[in-house]
Amino acid sequence: MLKHRVIPSLLLSEGSLVKTIRFKNPEYVGDPINVIRIFNDKEVDELAIFDIVASKKEREPDYDLIEQFAAECFMPLSYGGGIRNIDQARRIFSLGVEKICLQSSILSNSAFIRELVSQFGSQSIMVSLDIKKNWRGNPKLYQSSSGKLIDVDWLEEMQRLVLAGAGEVVLNAVDKDGTLAGPDLSLIKQASSAIGVPLICLGGVSSLADIKACVDAGASAVAAGAFFVYYGKHRAVLITYPSYDELEYLFNPSSI
Repeated sequence: MLKHRVIPSLLLSEGSLVKTIRFKNPEYVGDPINVIRIFNDKEVDELAIFDIVASKKEREPDYDLIEQFAAECFMPLSYGGGIRNIDQARRIFSLGVEKICLQSSILSNSAFIRELVSQFGSQSIMVSLDIKKNWRGNPKLYQSSSGKLIDVDWLEEMQRLVLAGAGEVVLNAVDKDGTLAGPDLSLIKQASSAIGVPLICLGGVSSLADIKACVDAGASAVAAGAFFVYYGKHRAVLITYPSYDELEYLFNPSSI
């Protein structure tokens, strides 16, 4: 078993997979079922799927589609998007999803996390924090459903959510999203030193070296989108994933 998970992060919009750059201009990259099948063949550690329009449009999760994802997925599956109450969470878990990821419904509402944890356990509950720099270059909490910065201390908010019971934190660097320009290692270092639960970093990864740099900065796991769906300077769609041996050597060079 690998020391650190490497997780493809897929964005869902109106039933199709898309990829954004800095959370803007979603570009179609494929049919989600076909992409899941490819990742099955590549023996991916874990898969995360985020519906990026459900919360914006105040819609419920697409349960039929989630059920199809879970039926096709040979690896642990995480889902986020549109989850606002216990009944929705219970239904998603019943479809075969291992973890749910929350953002809009839990910002400034840690009571919902406590309720979820009491029902399903902290190991099943992830929270996602999107961090975007303001015009001064200072990192701020960003709410993707509204497209606005939130005037709270992002580290304190993250700690509050963890204290409420969240089992994992997804730290998403908005300014790095889809750019393939390298991760924000400073954010990762700040976040990892502030919490005691697994930290999954997301945004900017463009190489195996970037994945290793994220881990060295304190990430427990590394998620990526563009790195696994694009190839070359023209960003041709090509679904890829490193082999087990490549990742084993990356995290433990002495093992091979």
